[in-house]
Amino acid sequence: MRWCVSIGAVLVAGLLAGAGGATGAAPGPRDEAGHLMADKGGEIQVDVELILATDISYSMDMDELAVQREGYADAIVSKEFLQALKAGPTGKIAITYFEWAASSDQKIIIPWRVIDGPESAGAVADEIRKTPIRRASRTSISGAIYFAMPLFEENQYKGLRRVIDVSGDGPNNNGAPVVPARDEALSKGIVINGLPIMVKEPSYSTMDIDNLDWYYEDCVIGGPGSFVVPIKDREKFKEAIRTKLLQEVADKTPAPRVVPVAEKEPRVSCLIGEKIWQDRWGR
Repeated sequence: MRWCVSIGAVLVAGLLAGAGGATGAAPGPRDEAGHLMADKGGEIQVDVELILATDISYSMDMDELAVQREGYADAIVSKEFLQALKAGPTGKIAITYFEWAASSDQKIIIPWRVIDGPESAGAVADEIRKTPIRRASRTSISGAIYFAMPLFEENQYKGLRRVIDVSGDGPNNNGAPVVPARDEALSKGIVINGLPIMVKEPSYSTMDIDNLDWYYEDCVIGGPGSFVVPIKDREKFKEAIRTKLLQEVADKTPAPRVVPVAEKEPRVSCLIGEKIWQDRWGR
């Protein structure tokens, strides 16, 4: 099931309530507080392995890049996020944060870390804030997905779910098409959620498109419970990021392995970014 999330207190309250009802679902050894511990194979049990993949292409202005960074940092240390975290079966998540642009341009800002309370959350938030902001050319959502997939295999964590969280302000226009990348991730049991940034009017120079949220819904996201949180108001940027992270942490139901099947025709062409680039610059 894929759906679009609106930003508001009703959603946040529902997420926190839902998290509390799932605390008995996960098997495995537990500590005195009732939280899951490392299993016999040495893997550390966590509620979710979460990859935050953030767009730094030139279509993002410096203010957007700064607010995006600050939004993730603020969300990770927010009271609502920490409450949702505490309500999970293990009381912790594994997280990594990287920035992306072209198909060959991805940079890990936060290597895999466990967040299990205010102290670890604060350390991650501080590291996000202090990293210098950079920008780069082109937009390859497929490149971000292909870069993210092996990161799950390289860590020492075992999550009830594996999630790639993609934020960006335009369609794929570089590297492989996005749909095969999405489908490969889904075939591995990975869920992809989206944060389409739609705070500017589409323009020739930025390659923004109308209905970027539709593009994300039909071409980028996928997997059980996958969702899109569109940002259409610059003032709602941080609130949207917090809403998205709450949903990803509070949903503790293990996701079954699924293989995508043919669906209805996308409302926005999944190759629109490549077409626009070819039409304008012919390469």
